Amino acid sequence: MRSSTDTLRFAFQPVVNLTTGGIAGMEVLVRPETGDLLAEARRDPELDGRLAVLAVRAAARKETLLPLHINVFAGTLADLGGLTPLHRAVREVGRLPWEVTIDIGPPYTHVPRRALLEAVSELRAQGFRICADGVGDGDVPLRLLTDLAPDLVKLDASLLERPAAMRAMQTLCEQLGALLSVEGVETEEQCATARAAGAQLAQGELFAPATRVPAADVYVPARPPGLATTPPSGPWVREFVRPAALLPDSASADQVRALLTGSPDVSGVVLVDRDGVPVRSVHRSRFLLSMSGRYGHALYADRPAAKLGDVPRTVGVDATAWEVLDVVAVGDADRTSDDVAVVDRRGRCVGVVRLADLVRALAETRVEEAAGLNPLTRLPGSDAITGEVDRRIAEGRTFALSWLDVDHFKEVNDGAGFAAGDELIRSVGRTLQWAASGHTRVGHIGGDDFLVLTDLEGLEQLAAAVLNVPWAAGGRAVTLSLATVLCEPGSVTDHRQAAAFLAPLKKAAKSLHGTSWVLSQAGLGEYEILRGTPVTAVQADHTAAESPGH
Repeated sequence: MRSSTDTLRFAFQPVVNLTTGGIAGMEVLVRPETGDLLAEARRDPELDGRLAVLAVRAAARKETLLPLHINVFAGTLADLGGLTPLHRAVREVGRLPWEVTIDIGPPYTHVPRRALLEAVSELRAQGFRICADGVGDGDVPLRLLTDLAPDLVKLDASLLERPAAMRAMQTLCEQLGALLSVEGVETEEQCATARAAGAQLAQGELFAPATRVPAADVYVPARPPGLATTPPSGPWVREFVRPAALLPDSASADQVRALLTGSPDVSGVVLVDRDGVPVRSVHRSRFLLSMSGRYGHALYADRPAAKLGDVPRTVGVDATAWEVLDVVAVGDADRTSDDVAVVDRRGRCVGVVRLADLVRALAETRVEEAAGLNPLTRLPGSDAITGEVDRRIAEGRTFALSWLDVDHFKEVNDGAGFAAGDELIRSVGRTLQWAASGHTRVGHIGGDDFLVLTDLEGLEQLAAAVLNVPWAAGGRAVTLSLATVLCEPGSVTDHRQAAAFLAPLKKAAKSLHGTSWVLSQAGLGEYEILRGTPVTAVQADHTAAESPGH
């Protein structure tokens, strides 16, 4: 008797990295020639489990080394648990579980929540990565989504028309440490919107259709100038992760040679232990050079490849591009071209980053920043600061936005000369930069006005560094005014509203005598005087000093 899977075919659709333009993985899709097999699988967990096993074996026949995305219904996991047959099939075809992402799809209605979470926990223990699929077009409860704590969230492209929903999902992914992907992308406009919304991955007809042979190339539209939304410490590593060529640390040199010679695009191999933790890093050129010597193959072919590898350079998925450069800078100069392994919170290798990708992105970032620098202080202007304010609001972060200026600066220029005034502005800018730490951003918005964006823990130190200085210009004593608004999550909607709350604080600080600092919370309507004296109090002191008996 013929089975419903006898005429089954599979198609492969790339998951692309929107930053590097490379293929980050390959989703294996069921393509039955007759009948509605997927509807049957939704009702029959055993059938759905078999389809997942067949998908893995189909990918092995196509000899793709890319990470795989295998679809499984949520109800299947709740019913079958940890999918032991799938785990066995992955091992049998020579793949490692951490090279496979389980795309958990809807429906979730009536799926036992506890059983589903237990199954996901078991899959994680086996080494599989977890993706919440069909979000935005399915019925996944928000509470369950957070409990799943997926490594990847796939959004339906229809959400791109709902900016508020995209911002919310981007913030949630940031909090969960998950990557954000958009599926069903068909137009360049949708691709640009996905990028602007912070998505790192995407798939759809625009990049490459689903085909029976895994695509080797994809079309990814160029990123428009100025679109990059990079944090102050540089782009995040997760934006540049490429699939890693992984082999067990017991692999022989001949196994590594076969992988490299059969895959010319692979720049190196990461040898991992049974838990997926990088043990050795094998560089393509150095390895093949050793093997191609007069006696190289005879000497090394049957020996462990680890003998020809190096200690791996690793960074966490939450690292920035600058932190990767710090890792690369340490050690032998001949290893600067080595891939850097990216590891998750469990230390498992989830991919690699290439130095060339990072250098190119950092160079583009610096060019864009340089165009907006103030020529006097070489500090960025207001656009860089307000853009970062909007990013922190979208991420649900608490921050402090401060405005600083020199009191009576026109009188300083008139009395001491513009050269002395310029030097004073440069000195204030240098002090702010020197005192900045962590994710503090300092901007010079023109004249004697500065904007400072910082986390709460860095605020007091920065204020003391600039307010405790006895400033002077041309021998004339100078005072500064500082106004700060504290913004909790939900207290402001964008940088314009934050600036509106800051404006009256600026006026209040300027009304005080001497170096001043006023602080308030967004929307509170009241402020606290941390430095400075009200003018009325100063006048009262003068009157008391001049009265008889004093």
